[in-house]
Amino acid sequence: MEKTIKKIVLAYSGGLDTSIIIPWLKENYKNAEVVAACVDVGQDDDFSTMEAKAKASGASKLYIIDAKEEFAKDFLFPLLRAGALYEGKYYLGTSIARPLQAKCQVEVALKENADAVAHGCTGKGNDQVRFELTYKALGPHLEVIAPWRIWDIRSREQAIAYAQKHNIPLGNISEKNIYSRDCNIWHMSHEGGHLEDPMNRPEEDLFIITKSPKKAPDAETTIAIDFNKGIPTALDGVSLSPIDLLAKLNKLGSENGIGRTDVVETRVVGMKSRGVYETPGGTILYAALKELEMLTLDAECLALKQMMSIKYAQAIYQGKWYTSVRESLDAFFEKMFEYVTGTVKLVLYKGNIIVHGRTSPFSLYTHDLASFGESTYDHKDATGFINLYGLPVRVSASVRKG
Repeated sequence: MEKTIKKIVLAYSGGLDTSIIIPWLKENYKNAEVVAACVDVGQDDDFSTMEAKAKASGASKLYIIDAKEEFAKDFLFPLLRAGALYEGKYYLGTSIARPLQAKCQVEVALKENADAVAHGCTGKGNDQVRFELTYKALGPHLEVIAPWRIWDIRSREQAIAYAQKHNIPLGNISEKNIYSRDCNIWHMSHEGGHLEDPMNRPEEDLFIITKSPKKAPDAETTIAIDFNKGIPTALDGVSLSPIDLLAKLNKLGSENGIGRTDVVETRVVGMKSRGVYETPGGTILYAALKELEMLTLDAECLALKQMMSIKYAQAIYQGKWYTSVRESLDAFFEKMFEYVTGTVKLVLYKGNIIVHGRTSPFSLYTHDLASFGESTYDHKDATGFINLYGLPVRVSASVRKG
């Protein structure tokens, strides 16, 4: 017997897709109660008008959950420590937010004793995987409703027409302003529209956060970032909360034209897609931490870390936050970064991040050994080392050449 669905908790953003989903759910699930849940991870939304908009669309109530601090501390900074870049370019700003948003949505569903959860992700995209893997991990008894995989709407143009037919306010959404965007304290993404042709250069008015490097200041900006065990703790000697640190770095990066990335990536479902991302503060932090790693990790650790960073990025991109794989990887990075503590100075200039210097109480750089001047290093030791190190080469050459 099919389960009767009386109450649904919808992951709500106030955007086009989630706005039209509310009346659609009520039409198709026997006027079920729809509770909207919006998770604040630093997106630049007008939360003061969101409740009225959700209710005007048919929701019974709206939860707004402030998760910014948790997002920065428990999600973004572990991501940073792992150095995770999906396919070498994408800083995972949307990917890392979805498990937290889905977790908060499940918590609302449990509180409301709901029968189902719903989201506005398309059947082509990655977010459906990220939301639903979290549902399976934290609320496996909940029914999952994914309207984009069920209804007849197949484009944003049709979604706009549906909204207009149901008198749902669209704000600044139109057929001309059709970019799909996602924003949080880590990044802003842009997809669709003009970007769907990978030969098209992003137009300057597409960018919302960052200045063009052409319009960045002519003077250099020098900053110093402190890290403790791979986690950033201070800017220019001032200890800051994760939120305040990110806010300041985002401002500095934005003003100096830093953080733009144009990516053609491989979605979880297999197809290629094109996205343009703005990640000003995150780009600065990645650059700084990489310099500190080079100073404090030995060669084998660095090589292993690079491999594990790829695994971590894949796990996050594929929505596997609430899995033993991600937990095990974080345990690995926590141990590896036990001595990655110190300060990195950077120069920001017209889209560039220039290394000024780095220092650590656990630096593996020893001036006595590295110096070209007189030192305690005995050059004669290299003879025996090279003889043993090159033994396989010599044996192989002797055998193959007779």
